[in-house]
Amino acid sequence: MGRIKTKLIKRKTKELMKVAKDDMSDDFVSNKAKVGELMTFKSKKMRNIVAGYATRLKKVSMKE
Repeated sequence: MGRIKTKLIKRKTKELMKVAKDDMSDDFVSNKAKVGELMTFKSKKMRNIVAGYATRLKKVSMKE
């Protein structure tokens, strides 16, 4: 089992995916840089969680 994402993380990631869906990829490092540019978070950990969740969503959408 993996870690469960909070509603805040899911909401922020979905907002980001609406704005910059084409900019996101299935690479965590590039997504981390894009999230850092597009959103301002108080912590590095939150930025990384959002980037990881965006990466996962992108991989799932590419698989379908």
